[in-house]
Amino acid sequence: MNIKIISVGKLKEKYLKQGIAEYEKRLSRFCKIKLIEVPDEKAPENLSAAEMENVKQKEGERILSKIKEKEYVYALAIEGKQRSSEEFAKEVQNLTTYGKSDITFVIGGSLGLSPAVLQRADTKISFGKLTLPHQLMRLVLIEQIYRNFMINSGSPYHK
Repeated sequence: MNIKIISVGKLKEKYLKQGIAEYEKRLSRFCKIKLIEVPDEKAPENLSAAEMENVKQKEGERILSKIKEKEYVYALAIEGKQRSSEEFAKEVQNLTTYGKSDITFVIGGSLGLSPAVLQRADTKISFGKLTLPHQLMRLVLIEQIYRNFMINSGSPYHK
Protein backbone atom coordinates (compact mmCIF):
# COMPACT_ATOMS: atom_id res chain seq x y z
CA MET A 1 0.00 0.00 0.00
CA ASN A 2 1.12 3.52 -0.82
CA ILE A 3 0.07 6.39 1.40
CA LYS A 4 0.74 10.01 0.60
CA ILE A 5 0.09 13.01 2.81
CA ILE A 6 0.02 16.33 0.97
CA SER A 7 0.06 19.39 3.18
CA VAL A 8 0.33 23.12 2.69
CA GLY A 9 3.25 24.96 4.26
CA LYS A 10 6.61 24.03 5.68
CA LEU A 11 6.79 22.28 9.01
CA LYS A 12 9.16 24.21 11.28
CA GLU A 13 8.46 22.95 14.79
CA LYS A 14 11.09 20.43 15.89
CA TYR A 15 8.75 18.54 18.23
CA LEU A 16 6.21 17.98 15.43
CA LYS A 17 8.94 16.84 13.05
CA GLN A 18 10.17 14.34 15.67
CA GLY A 19 6.68 12.95 16.29
CA ILE A 20 5.98 12.59 12.58
CA ALA A 21 9.37 10.92 12.01
CA GLU A 22 8.56 8.38 14.74
CA TYR A 23 5.27 7.41 13.08
CA GLU A 24 6.92 7.31 9.64
CA LYS A 25 9.37 4.78 11.06
CA ARG A 26 6.58 2.71 12.64
CA LEU A 27 4.53 2.78 9.43
CA SER A 28 7.41 1.55 7.28
CA ARG A 29 6.55 -2.08 8.10
CA PHE A 30 2.99 -1.63 6.79
CA CYS A 31 3.21 0.69 3.81
CA LYS A 32 5.22 3.12 1.78
CA ILE A 33 4.52 6.60 3.11
CA LYS A 34 5.38 9.82 1.36
CA LEU A 35 5.01 13.28 2.88
CA ILE A 36 4.73 16.17 0.44
CA GLU A 37 4.75 19.83 1.39
CA VAL A 38 3.49 22.41 -1.08
CA PRO A 39 4.27 26.09 -0.52
CA ASP A 40 1.65 28.15 1.22
CA GLU A 41 0.49 31.36 -0.37
CA LYS A 42 1.66 34.43 1.51
CA ALA A 43 -1.33 36.37 2.78
CA PRO A 44 -1.77 39.33 5.12
CA GLU A 45 -4.03 39.07 8.17
CA ASN A 46 -7.06 40.99 6.87
CA LEU A 47 -8.10 39.44 3.58
CA SER A 48 -11.31 40.07 1.71
CA ALA A 49 -13.43 37.04 0.81
CA ALA A 50 -12.18 37.26 -2.79
CA GLU A 51 -8.55 37.37 -1.64
CA MET A 52 -9.14 34.33 0.61
CA GLU A 53 -10.58 32.39 -2.32
CA ASN A 54 -7.60 33.41 -4.46
CA VAL A 55 -5.16 32.10 -1.80
CA LYS A 56 -7.05 28.79 -1.54
CA GLN A 57 -7.19 28.48 -5.32
CA LYS A 58 -3.41 28.92 -5.70
CA GLU A 59 -2.67 26.46 -2.89
CA GLY A 60 -5.26 24.10 -4.40
CA GLU A 61 -3.49 24.13 -7.77
CA ARG A 62 -0.25 23.14 -6.05
CA ILE A 63 -2.02 20.32 -4.21
CA LEU A 64 -3.78 18.99 -7.31
CA SER A 65 -0.48 18.89 -9.23
CA LYS A 66 0.72 16.25 -6.72
CA ILE A 67 -2.33 13.94 -7.06
CA LYS A 68 -2.44 11.19 -9.67
CA GLU A 69 -5.69 10.02 -11.24
CA LYS A 70 -5.61 6.53 -9.69
CA GLU A 71 -5.24 7.79 -6.11
CA TYR A 72 -8.10 7.61 -3.64
CA VAL A 73 -8.19 11.02 -1.96
CA TYR A 74 -9.24 11.94 1.56
CA ALA A 75 -9.64 15.69 2.09
CA LEU A 76 -9.36 16.75 5.72
CA ALA A 77 -12.19 19.21 6.24
CA ILE A 78 -14.27 20.28 9.24
CA GLU A 79 -17.43 19.60 7.20
CA GLY A 80 -16.27 16.06 6.43
CA LYS A 81 -17.65 12.90 7.95
CA GLN A 82 -16.40 12.03 11.41
CA ARG A 83 -15.36 8.42 11.91
CA SER A 84 -14.23 6.42 14.88
CA SER A 85 -10.74 4.95 14.63
CA GLU A 86 -12.29 1.51 14.09
CA GLU A 87 -14.58 2.79 11.31
CA PHE A 88 -11.66 4.52 9.64
CA ALA A 89 -9.54 1.36 9.83
CA LYS A 90 -12.30 -0.75 8.29
CA GLU A 91 -12.85 1.81 5.53
CA VAL A 92 -9.17 1.83 4.55
CA GLN A 93 -9.02 -1.96 4.72
CA ASN A 94 -12.05 -2.15 2.40
CA LEU A 95 -10.39 0.25 -0.04
CA THR A 96 -7.35 -1.98 -0.32
CA THR A 97 -9.53 -5.09 -0.64
CA TYR A 98 -11.19 -3.50 -3.67
CA GLY A 99 -7.96 -2.48 -5.38
CA LYS A 100 -7.39 1.03 -4.05
CA SER A 101 -3.80 0.72 -2.88
CA ASP A 102 -2.79 4.36 -3.46
CA ILE A 103 -4.38 6.53 -0.78
CA THR A 104 -3.73 10.26 -0.48
CA PHE A 105 -4.62 12.54 2.41
CA VAL A 106 -4.77 16.30 1.87
CA ILE A 107 -4.34 18.92 4.60
CA GLY A 108 -5.01 22.49 3.52
CA GLY A 109 -3.46 25.70 4.72
CA SER A 110 -4.77 28.04 7.37
CA LEU A 111 -7.73 29.04 5.16
CA GLY A 112 -8.71 25.48 4.31
CA LEU A 113 -8.98 23.71 0.97
CA SER A 114 -10.08 25.09 -2.38
CA PRO A 115 -13.37 23.97 -3.92
CA ALA A 116 -11.36 22.23 -6.67
CA VAL A 117 -9.50 20.07 -4.14
CA LEU A 118 -12.71 19.25 -2.28
CA GLN A 119 -14.32 18.27 -5.57
CA ARG A 120 -11.37 16.01 -6.50
CA ALA A 121 -11.54 14.26 -3.14
CA ASP A 122 -13.24 10.89 -3.05
CA THR A 123 -14.32 11.58 0.51
CA LYS A 124 -13.98 14.22 3.19
CA ILE A 125 -12.91 13.29 6.68
CA SER A 126 -13.18 15.35 9.83
CA PHE A 127 -11.30 14.87 13.06
CA GLY A 128 -13.87 16.94 14.91
CA LYS A 129 -15.23 20.44 14.99
CA LEU A 130 -12.22 21.86 16.82
CA THR A 131 -9.93 24.08 14.82
CA LEU A 132 -6.40 22.70 14.96
CA PRO A 133 -3.25 24.21 13.46
CA HIS A 134 -2.64 22.51 10.12
CA GLN A 135 0.93 21.70 11.21
CA LEU A 136 -0.35 19.82 14.27
CA MET A 137 -2.92 18.05 12.09
CA ARG A 138 -0.08 16.30 10.25
CA LEU A 139 0.97 14.59 13.47
CA VAL A 140 -2.62 13.72 14.41
CA LEU A 141 -3.26 12.28 10.94
CA ILE A 142 -0.12 10.16 10.74
CA GLU A 143 -0.82 8.77 14.22
CA GLN A 144 -4.35 7.83 13.11
CA ILE A 145 -2.98 6.14 9.99
CA TYR A 146 -0.64 4.12 12.21
CA ARG A 147 -3.52 3.33 14.58
CA ASN A 148 -5.48 2.18 11.53
CA PHE A 149 -2.84 -0.42 10.67
CA MET A 150 -2.58 -1.52 14.30
CA ILE A 151 -6.35 -2.04 14.51
CA ASN A 152 -6.35 -4.03 11.28
CA SER A 153 -3.47 -6.20 12.51
CA GLY A 154 -5.28 -6.98 15.78
CA SER A 155 -2.77 -5.13 17.95
CA PRO A 156 -3.82 -3.82 21.38
CA TYR A 157 -2.13 -0.46 20.58
CA HIS A 158 -5.41 1.26 19.72
CA LYS A 159 -7.14 0.68 23.07
